[in-house]
Amino acid sequence: MFKEETLRRFRTIRTPFYYYDMDLLGETLSSCSKEAGRYGYGLHYALKANSNTEILSRISKSGFGADCVSGNEIRAAINNGFHPGGIMFSGVGKSDEEIRLALELKIESINVESRQEMEVINELAGAMGVTADISLRIIPNVDAQTHRYITTGLEENKFGILPWEFDEVLEKLKTLAHLRLKGLHFHIGSQITDLDVFKSLCHRVNEINAWFISNRVNAEIINVGGGLGIDYGDPERYPVPDFFSYFRIFKNFIELQGNQQLHFEPGRAIVGQSGSLIAKVLFVKKGVATRFAIIDAGMNDLIRPALYQSYHKIENLTSREATEKYDVVGPICESSDCFGKSVTLPKTSRNDLLAIRSAGAYGQTMSSGYNLRDLAGTVYSDVE
Repeated sequence: MFKEETLRRFRTIRTPFYYYDMDLLGETLSSCSKEAGRYGYGLHYALKANSNTEILSRISKSGFGADCVSGNEIRAAINNGFHPGGIMFSGVGKSDEEIRLALELKIESINVESRQEMEVINELAGAMGVTADISLRIIPNVDAQTHRYITTGLEENKFGILPWEFDEVLEKLKTLAHLRLKGLHFHIGSQITDLDVFKSLCHRVNEINAWFISNRVNAEIINVGGGLGIDYGDPERYPVPDFFSYFRIFKNFIELQGNQQLHFEPGRAIVGQSGSLIAKVLFVKKGVATRFAIIDAGMNDLIRPALYQSYHKIENLTSREATEKYDVVGPICESSDCFGKSVTLPKTSRNDLLAIRSAGAYGQTMSSGYNLRDLAGTVYSDVE
């Protein structure tokens, strides 16, 4: 819940805006670092979850590396304190310009997703007179049991190299003089809340790693990606994800060989609970079978409910009256511009403030100027 002094501050700020609880962000970073540090695991924050500059600066100061999926994310990481030697570059469709940038900066690894991409990177590296450190992104065919749009580890997904391509990939690598195979990379999806899924990933990674070792390829880095989910239903109950249980699963089930290092790419788990979208009620409109609470934030500010049919807890911060049910909707000219149907709230009126919780990941970073709307502002708990 928000403290009274925070609510007083909210009343003075133009809505809508993203509010970040920086104390919670710090607590989350500390917990993740502590639990990963028990086992010497490497951490790379996934910028796609939230690329807000203040947040990036805080995360880089915590010693994280970066997981980037575009050239601009690489630039943002470096501009906000991340060392190039700790940057992983993923993505199924990297441009030549982005690959050259990664080579110029000497990042830790380019995560390669196809045989064709290997050939292009080799050609560009050769033209620059350098050797590219690469990791093979592999499809382990593990079901993440999450929304189909954020599942990335199945054979029908567009990402990565399939197991029946392994022989051809290794033969091709022998002919590509400007590539050095550094790691094996896996990422099966996002918002995974059943930890048994990660056990299945471990077993599959062990099988694939053993195959490569049997073929005289001993990868320095085994990168198992990210995917740990957060509690959207009750953000107060578990504001910090259970990193202890998460990393312990990998400790218990991953079989590393020799001096191999295990790396992770958390994103949502780091920033998701620290952010809320704060909006003002413009009108309360009575419909045929419902009441509409029309707010000044729209799907351009937070697209997850429209795109993924995702749930975010919604709270009325300024009313204490008896509860009623509302469809909480935005001003965009789309019927999909809805944040929640039949939401139980205290009696809601014009100018009440609502908080859409757990919006720190894939909220602000996915916002747009659709309908030529202004972008939502940004407020930090510890910055006036």
